[in-house]
Amino acid sequence: MKKHVTHDENPEWKSAEFKRAVPLSGLPKSLQTKLRGRPKADVTKVPVKIRLDPDVIAMLRASGAGWQSRVNRILRERFAL
Repeated sequence: MKKHVTHDENPEWKSAEFKRAVPLSGLPKSLQTKLRGRPKADVTKVPVKIRLDPDVIAMLRASGAGWQSRVNRILRERFAL
């Protein structure tokens, strides 16, 4: 459940806060990179929709985090790509 943020936790900015604010480009490069999120991969994946049996999906998900990457690796190995 999403927590309600009250005004005490997130007060409206006053002119002093706006004056102290710095644009992203004014921050150190290391912090800019961190705030921008994960960089784009050299090779991006293509999202697909595939219908699989529920027990197959349950087994894959039960194998833990990264199951989609493991499926990708298994298919790559199986078809010698």
